[in-house]
Order: sequence, then structure tokens, then C-alpha cells
Amino acid sequence: MPAEWESHSATWLSWPRREGISFPESFDRVLPALRAMVEALIESEKVCINVCNGAHEAEAQSVLRGLPMERITFYRIPTNEPWCRDHGPIFLTRNRDPKLAVVDWDYNAWGNKYPPFNHDEVVPTRVAEILNVPVFYPHMILEGGSIDVNGADALLTTESCLLNKNRNPNLSRDQIEERLRDYLGVRDIFWLGEGIAGDDTDGHIDDLARFVSAQTVVAVVEEDRDDENYEPLQRNLTRLRQMKIGKDKIEIVTLPMPKKIVREGVRLPASYANFYIANSCVLVPTFDDSAEAVALSILRECFPTRRVVGINCRELIWGLGAFHCLTQQQPAV
Repeated sequence: MPAEWESHSATWLSWPRREGISFPESFDRVLPALRAMVEALIESEKVCINVCNGAHEAEAQSVLRGLPMERITFYRIPTNEPWCRDHGPIFLTRNRDPKLAVVDWDYNAWGNKYPPFNHDEVVPTRVAEILNVPVFYPHMILEGGSIDVNGADALLTTESCLLNKNRNPNLSRDQIEERLRDYLGVRDIFWLGEGIAGDDTDGHIDDLARFVSAQTVVAVVEEDRDDENYEPLQRNLTRLRQMKIGKDKIEIVTLPMPKKIVREGVRLPASYANFYIANSCVLVPTFDDSAEAVALSILRECFPTRRVVGINCRELIWGLGAFHCLTQQQPAV
């Protein structure tokens, strides 16, 4: 599995449905962020968008009107919700034909929290059929947001998600590690503990810690000792400091957390770590928070050859995800 910063041929998205459950009473308010995301992506690479039918495609085209549509391809692949990172295809590459393949992990909407997920469950195979590439079936539940790789044998994940009994109750930690190695081509598996408050995925790594190079991880930290995220994130940081890739310790760059966002009594999982690395830009969720200038500056240092773009996600985060959750990269081969 290539690292996200390696060259892409496309980014895949699943366009949200107005009748979906991700954006209750706020569907229209998330559309500006979606348009801004696509506008930034098409400057970088081709964008492939899953839609349910012709009417759904027309809705998406209306939002994207004025953008260079020749950079966008719509596919009639129905989905329940828009979180393509989790239900979309995870691509593998190699140096001989066929050079591209898809892994189709089992999917149960984050522990059977949000039925129905009948369409989301089959997206990877549908994409593989369109691209005419092989598909591998590990027969293990896994969401793309629960793992992060460096493209050089290392994978980051969390115990709170992958070892949760609502995912693979019949698999041991060793068995889960074996399948990750067998189906993603990794060797070293690094486990953090738990995720941030408000994360309904049980602690996805893409809100916590992300590889930004083969040896470097960006990790979020909470500076407010009274915040419920402070202790869990400190424990994760302690674990990261003890980890080595080969003979060398992982280099750690800390990233601030935005101030707590609560809506209708619900804490939302706002995190600057939910960025997406495209070919020529990095899309970073922002939240009208004083920490965002620092966060963007840190990420610009991590990605000096890419344009780091902050896009307001105050409305989008009501769906409990941001840009990394919405995207899935297709590696160039």
C-alpha cells in the first residue's frame, strides 16, 4: 500500500445524499466545503465521484457548476453515506502487471452504528470492476480511516478501533496483524491507544497521528489539561516516542487541537490531523479557531512542495468527519 503522498492518478469521492444520515438539517450548509474541496483537488489530479443515479449526478454538477468538469468523472456507484475513506477501495501497487489491485475489506458502518450500509459495503469491488483490476478479500472488517501507512513497511492504527469487539470479535490481535501484513504489504504495525472525544468511529487514526514521511509522524496534542482529550493524546504521544522504524526512532511533529466544538449537546471530532495529501496540495480542515494558523504553518513545513489549503469545516464536521474521511486516493502506476 503506497503512502498517501506518493503520486496519484485520481482521488475518489462519494457524493452525499440529501436523504442520508450524515448531515441532518445541514445538507445545504456543507456544500460550499465540498465544492471548495473539489475545486482544490482538480488543480492537482483527476477526481472520480460516485453517485447513485442521474438525478444525484445532476445535484452534484449543480454544486460544482463553473469548475472544469473535464477533470471530473462521475460513476454510477450507489452509496449510503459519503465517507469514501472508510467504504472506498484501498489500492495496492507493484512493479509488474497487473500493477494495480484493490483490497475489499468487509464493512459494517463502524460497528453496525448506522444501517443500512448495503451500498457502501460493495463499493471497492464496484470500483475494481470499472477499473478492471484484481480484488483481494481479507474477510476482516476494516475502514480506511483506521490505518495510516508510510509506504515503506510501517502502519499506524489504534487499539480502540481495530480491537473493538464491534468489528472483528472472532479475531485476535495477532490474527488482525497477520491480515494487515498479508493484504497491505506492511511489516511493522504500531498501535496507539484511543481516539479523540466525539469520534463515532471508536478512534480512527486519521484524527490522531499521520505519517508525513517514511520516518515522520504528525500527532495531535491537546494543551488544555482540563479537556477530556488531554490524557489520551498524551498517552498516545508517549507510545509514539517509544516507537522505532528500523534502528531509528520515529520523528514526531506535534499539531495543536482546535478548541472544543459542541453542537446540540454533541462534541464533534474536530482535528487538524484529518488532512488529505493530494499531488500538489494538502487539504486541511479549519474551524474558525485561533490554533489554525499554527496548524497550517506546521503542515506547510511538513509539505514544502505542496500548497497547503485550509477550508472551513465548521458545518462539515457536524457529519463527524472532514477531508480525509471523504477521500480515497488511487495511486499512479
